[in-house]
Amino acid sequence: MAASAIPVVDFQKYGLNVADPTSVASEVLETTAREIYDVFSTIGFLYLINHGVEQRKVDDMFTASKAFFDQPVEEKRKCARVQGKNYHGYVALESETLNPERQSADLKEAFNFTPKDDGAWPADVPQFKSTFFSFFDECTQLTERVLDVLSIGLKLEDRNFLRECHSLIGNKGNITTLRSLYYPPLAGTVKPGQARCGEHSDYGTVTLLFQDDIGGLEVMNTDDVYVPAQPVPGAIVVNIGDLMQRWTADKLRAAKHRVLIPESELKKHQTRQSLAFFINPDDDTIIKCLDGSDKYEPISCLDYLNYKFSQIY
Repeated sequence: MAASAIPVVDFQKYGLNVADPTSVASEVLETTAREIYDVFSTIGFLYLINHGVEQRKVDDMFTASKAFFDQPVEEKRKCARVQGKNYHGYVALESETLNPERQSADLKEAFNFTPKDDGAWPADVPQFKSTFFSFFDECTQLTERVLDVLSIGLKLEDRNFLRECHSLIGNKGNITTLRSLYYPPLAGTVKPGQARCGEHSDYGTVTLLFQDDIGGLEVMNTDDVYVPAQPVPGAIVVNIGDLMQRWTADKLRAAKHRVLIPESELKKHQTRQSLAFFINPDDDTIIKCLDGSDKYEPISCLDYLNYKFSQIY
């Protein structure tokens, strides 16, 4: 199925290329907000183009990440995430099971970065740390503009509401995470039912996903059928997470997605990379249905995320 199964939204009029976002007329923002809201209330995924994040910065992240993941396992483990202590660090192959119904853990590796956490960095990968810090900052700036447009699309009285609920991104009190994902070549036997990345919906508010050109991501559409989210050059895949679905009392949709084992022998022996910026509200933000319906019981962001993390590790 063509990439058009997932809609494309042009963000040029409010992207990072706009030096002064306050100069953008309300009617322009409302048009973009309506378009984004319509997509997020149906399939829940879109391609964002003309967003203002330079491709060279994405490429720098992929290059630095590949240099890290190409190291021997014993070197990568020196930067391992300390479970229960923080979110920063290396996550080894088959450490996570994003779909608990699958009997085998996911065939992927990752490196998580949250500026607020102290953690180990690789000693022999030049500019690895600085590249992550720079890219996190870039994603944060784009996130603020996406949240502005979402507030308008939701017709919230306070257009700064969502931005203010995420005011601590990059600081203590917020666990928004930049995650570099790596899918190594499949050299050994794949276990029964095993996936690269099991079926799941993201947990937070919104996710920004940068793909390489290999492909493999599939998204569940409104007919409950998985369709390919083929890489679109220069586009960011943006999707809704569970907390936003709860917040909006199901008006916006957190769609399930997955990465399966490739059927092609060629692709089985290729590496695949992606970069996910998982956007979460501040830890103490109470997620209560914005329409007053109480369709979901109020819960703090941190309590919800800790519950979800407990299911995958």
